[in-house]
Amino acid sequence: MLLIGLTGGIGSGKSTVSAQLARRGAVVIDADAIVHDLQAPGQPVLAAMVERFGPDILDDAGALRRQAVADIVFNDADALRDLGLIVHPAVHAEIERRMAEQAETDHVVVLDVPLLVESGRSDMVGLIVVDVDPELAIARLVEHRSFSEADARARVARQASREERVAKADVVIDNSGSIEALDAQVAAAWEWIEQLRSA
Repeated sequence: MLLIGLTGGIGSGKSTVSAQLARRGAVVIDADAIVHDLQAPGQPVLAAMVERFGPDILDDAGALRRQAVADIVFNDADALRDLGLIVHPAVHAEIERRMAEQAETDHVVVLDVPLLVESGRSDMVGLIVVDVDPELAIARLVEHRSFSEADARARVARQASREERVAKADVVIDNSGSIEALDAQVAAAWEWIEQLRSA
């Protein structure tokens, strides 16, 4: 397997790039999607979250109210740490399980992780960073994902800086323009991946 990292700040459009890479044949291991799976009703992670943060984080159907959790943890360092202790080991274990399934294949495996630079992971042959001005990212989160501006700014502030991510990148995709411009950059990134495969 050829392991490629994909990251970008919240609101950067990383998921759009990830989907385009998948259409070109990459096997995407999406940390955000894994988190959603692990926080589904009936899962041990969700039960542990309810035990720590109380039943008010669930809606009437027993599903997680993500904004309710955000409202708690982004104003309380201890709560944020506890959330990480509940969620991160389970996510890490599932990522490693999925990578192990691909280990003996010749697939391009894209590890799509928001905090990849912060994690210090070093087993990837290359890193793609989706880059966008933080103010544009905040505006997108408010407009398209119903974040409050305060929540969006708090999340951006807790991530690696734009400069730190770009400094670690092998390929930078600028997602501040049109979808056509993004398509062209993803096509170029895939050519780079193909060159890595044939090296």
